Amino acid sequence: MDMKEKSTVLITCSSGLAPYLQAEIEELGFQIGPVHDTGVETRATLNETMLLNLKLRTAYNVLYLLKEFRCMDPNQLYKNVGLVEWEKIIDSDEYLTVISRVNTMSIKNSMFPSVKTKDAVVDRILEKTGSRPDSGPERDNIVLGLYWYQENCRLYLNTSGRKLSDRTYRKIPHKAPLRESLAAALILESGYDGTMPLVLPMCGSGTLAIEAALIATGRSPGLLRANFCFMHTKGFDKTAWQNLRRQTLNADKKNAKKKNIKPIIATDIDPEAIDAAKKNALTAGVEHLIEFDVCDFTETTIPEEPGIIMLNPEYGMRLGDTEELTQTYEKIGDFFKQSCPGYTGYIFTGNPDLAKKVGLRTSRKIPFFNGDIDCRLLKYELYEGSRKKT
Repeated sequence: MDMKEKSTVLITCSSGLAPYLQAEIEELGFQIGPVHDTGVETRATLNETMLLNLKLRTAYNVLYLLKEFRCMDPNQLYKNVGLVEWEKIIDSDEYLTVISRVNTMSIKNSMFPSVKTKDAVVDRILEKTGSRPDSGPERDNIVLGLYWYQENCRLYLNTSGRKLSDRTYRKIPHKAPLRESLAAALILESGYDGTMPLVLPMCGSGTLAIEAALIATGRSPGLLRANFCFMHTKGFDKTAWQNLRRQTLNADKKNAKKKNIKPIIATDIDPEAIDAAKKNALTAGVEHLIEFDVCDFTETTIPEEPGIIMLNPEYGMRLGDTEELTQTYEKIGDFFKQSCPGYTGYIFTGNPDLAKKVGLRTSRKIPFFNGDIDCRLLKYELYEGSRKKT
């Protein structure tokens, strides 16, 4: 497979994260094509998708377009997929996974297009080589993505495989953890870059703190992963990948040394949460940048130098009780007023009624989705004796 041939590349993300993803892609020097709610398009070679997989914080998958065609029924799907020279892309001893997103009147069973696509691929390879790849649900080797909308089909090579939001450092997730890509977007939205203190009470298993440390040091999140789908394709340029990874690692280390990173303070009242957070931070290689402590959020140490404070309290949906949480949100407002003057405060919540109990005026309400929960990142400018909400 020609690793230097340009094609359309669709980079997917969680709903609402496209603006953050677009900014990341542009910063890497790629031109932006169409932008969707859950993805951004650009053009790149397969070799260039290596860089995207290494660097992007808010992405899910990097999809390289192999073929686009009109399709009316499963037979046309099988025929068109079978025209691709799969024997030049996939070894017969590889493992293949097909993921489909289908919205067309001719298909009732959403699993059927995946099976039909898989059959076309392995039948072609069997015909050309005499043997065929195994197939199944695991996303660790070759992953193909089929997008079939009405009469239009797009067939992609998923160069990432498993979602890029799976950084692999979260060995102990604890309770209701934030997805890493969402946590990164929240930190990016706050403007945090390591030059000011960052305080993270209610830190749970430490995802916000770890993503903040990665951002502060400029460390590329893909360096934490050992496996990507592009590594399993025929024509994979192993030398180019090793050089890119080495250059990225060296550049990240140099950048980190230049920075005087201010304290990242992460606390939680649950000792098990802090234990999990410490182990996750150790796996990510950033434990030395984060000050962990077991305490109630109101007892969190706040550095005198102005900075950013961000809380991700329970919403009263998955965990906890709404009545008890009313008191918690009221206490957050008091804590902001009494302990955090000069700071910029943030609360990430999916419960607007509880958010009103904070009792402070928001300067911004930024929409996000945590899974299927419509959330807001609420921003507060914390003055001495912060002004009441009107």
